[in-house]
Amino acid sequence: MNLFMHKINKSFGANNVLTDVDFKLNGGEICALLGENGAGKSTLMNILGGVLPADSGSIEIDGKEVHFDSPVDSLDAGIGFIHQELNLVNDLTIYENMFITHLPQKGLFLDKAEMIRKTEDLFKRMDVQMDPKTMVRDLDASYKQIVEICRALLQDASVIIMDEPTTSLTEPEIERVFAMMRTLKDRGVGIIFISHKLNEVMEICDRFTVLRDGNMVAEGMVSETNPHKLAAHMVGHEVTVEANTRSGDYGEEVLRLENLSDDHYFHDISMSVHAGEVLGVTGLLGDGRSELFQTVFGAINTKHSGKIYLNGSEIIVKNTHQALEHGIAYLPRNRKENAILKDMTILDNGSLVYLPKIVKGLFIDGKRQEELFQKEVDELRIKMGSKFDLITSLSGGNQQKVVLAKWLMSDPKVLILDNPTQGVDVGAKEEIYQIIHRLADQGVAIIVLSSEAQEIIRVCDRSWVMFHGQQVGLVEGDDMTEHNIMFLATGGNSGK
Repeated sequence: MNLFMHKINKSFGANNVLTDVDFKLNGGEICALLGENGAGKSTLMNILGGVLPADSGSIEIDGKEVHFDSPVDSLDAGIGFIHQELNLVNDLTIYENMFITHLPQKGLFLDKAEMIRKTEDLFKRMDVQMDPKTMVRDLDASYKQIVEICRALLQDASVIIMDEPTTSLTEPEIERVFAMMRTLKDRGVGIIFISHKLNEVMEICDRFTVLRDGNMVAEGMVSETNPHKLAAHMVGHEVTVEANTRSGDYGEEVLRLENLSDDHYFHDISMSVHAGEVLGVTGLLGDGRSELFQTVFGAINTKHSGKIYLNGSEIIVKNTHQALEHGIAYLPRNRKENAILKDMTILDNGSLVYLPKIVKGLFIDGKRQEELFQKEVDELRIKMGSKFDLITSLSGGNQQKVVLAKWLMSDPKVLILDNPTQGVDVGAKEEIYQIIHRLADQGVAIIVLSSEAQEIIRVCDRSWVMFHGQQVGLVEGDDMTEHNIMFLATGGNSGK
């Protein structure tokens, strides 16, 4: 199938989201659709997916103009849309999820045998090693992605739109999805790959199209470009990735963990972070770093042993309220699920943690709330319309800044950032790194949890690497390289 979108225009009120955008995709190729948050990528794909109507322009499939009034029309034309938030039901089996929109019946009952047979046949053709009777909740994130892809294929999709498919995946999981994508490409399926990870674009894509401010500004072959040029197209100027040149002159020790262990996730962890230091903790899926620091923050109540010290004194943290009272703040890894309240305003999301301190009687001191939040808006350079708009009106990078503002209003001594740039575009990512360093320069002790080695190298002064819940090495200075981090994160020195 060859696809061509010609001079697509879309506005929401006075806001022009897409202006005369052209986009093409050939069967058997993977095309990256790139752009900063707010560039118009999602709107363009929602038009292709039948979710939104275009104001003007045309869509052609194999030279014939088509019109989509609904997602069903788009799917019937052979276009499958795999959204960033997967549309799977965890409490159903794989085969039930595969047929959830068109359940085959045998008389008055569902034809389970037919569903299982068709699923097995498809898995065999695509060389997918899964039991259709497995519950979806028992799959890791990459296999859930593969189930979504196979469901689209079962519905005869010749074009598959993949929106940020690797955002929450580890390196081994990403390779699993990439292998599936290569198989699809070899069988003539065209794939639209939306991602902020330019190294992945260079690895998996054949062509690229870049949108900026609703305009198509560049397209070409991936083999003829590089990540720096792609980033420049996305933001409209050369992106300078600054090296980490911090002096290493830190203050007193703020947080220290001694022999911290629980029954499942982490074992015998000892580490410390100083005022003004950015400490990294990295590894692969199952390394236990998130569970370790959720325990430190009181967000999960696992039985654990060992001691936590703050400014030299032992503390016991049983819940998040106690952690905040001690000056410990935690920005969670999944912004959409754990960090924002979608039905609340930007202002309320950004000041939620501090609200109990500005209550007057039965009411919130709105003036004080706005003053304190505006200070963070200015400091973090949050780009927004009205502070009373919903948080979902912001780009991913600005949503992340609002979440950061929420914790900074608590004036933390220790700030734990779990995957701080997940789902954030290349320009906003560099801004967040600069914010982290500025906070460290102001004396905050910062801990960055990230599975991206490049991020650890860029923003951290030193980093612990974890493997299966244990510390396996400390990297700093010239030893802080992607090779060394990956060697440790895969258990290279553990003898296991």
